[in-house]
Amino acid sequence: MEANTRSTGRLPAAFLTPGSSSFMDFLSDQSPGMLPGNRQLPPMKGAIEAPHGTTIVAASFPGGVVLAGDRRATMGNMIAQRDIEKVFPADEYSAVGIAGTAGLAVEMVKLFQLELEHFEKVEGAQLSLEGKANRLSTMIRSNLAMAMQGLAVVPLFAGYDVDRERGRIFSYDVTGGRSEEHGYASTGSGSIFARGSMKKLYREDLTEEQTLTLVVQALYDAADDDSATGGPDVARRIYPILTVITEDGFRKLTEAESAEIARSILERRLEQPDGPRAALL
Repeated sequence: MEANTRSTGRLPAAFLTPGSSSFMDFLSDQSPGMLPGNRQLPPMKGAIEAPHGTTIVAASFPGGVVLAGDRRATMGNMIAQRDIEKVFPADEYSAVGIAGTAGLAVEMVKLFQLELEHFEKVEGAQLSLEGKANRLSTMIRSNLAMAMQGLAVVPLFAGYDVDRERGRIFSYDVTGGRSEEHGYASTGSGSIFARGSMKKLYREDLTEEQTLTLVVQALYDAADDDSATGGPDVARRIYPILTVITEDGFRKLTEAESAEIARSILERRLEQPDGPRAALL
């Protein structure tokens, strides 16, 4: 039975041999062409038009971290999709928010999920949050050739560190360079506006509910100044994706919960279109 399985190529012998706990390393050895960064692109002139995901924000609070994203994907000056999902669970205690080339980003997230699951099955234990952040950095670095051709992926990674008992946030650049962010972070086309919003409103003692309100306010401010970022769409009932990661694990807010937060903010913005004001001192 074993010999027949190996001869069919369905399960290579290398897979049955103890060794690397990295699914990505195994794929590199057995079928390197399946890795997104190893694909050969035909010669092209000018920029490549592909759907791009935009703004992702994250903020920590005592006991966990919130990761959120708007729902718009753009292709040049056009809206490619109004309800794209950009925030995904990586495993039980971490999540990834994607910005950049949407198709490649989603594929990278799926590979990252497999990488973490493979490690856990082989080693019988989860990677540390630091280890997960490092694995994602390696994947982004492997996509550098495509990034140089305009197909960049720049995610935001957040999770609950079970060893340190707190939420942590990691940002990346297109080369795979990793930085740990403290308090809050953003990435994508509207990130400069979202970060400016959070910079004035963030406090270390925010509750989970207040942190959720904070990130939606930041996404609203980003959409106010960045055409590639989509704000809450009440008419179509499209609201930001909101996720919370605590010691209880990853949780995605329901559409009704996200709608309630977004609608409360919209109502207040009717009186204050530019949003809440931070104290001068």
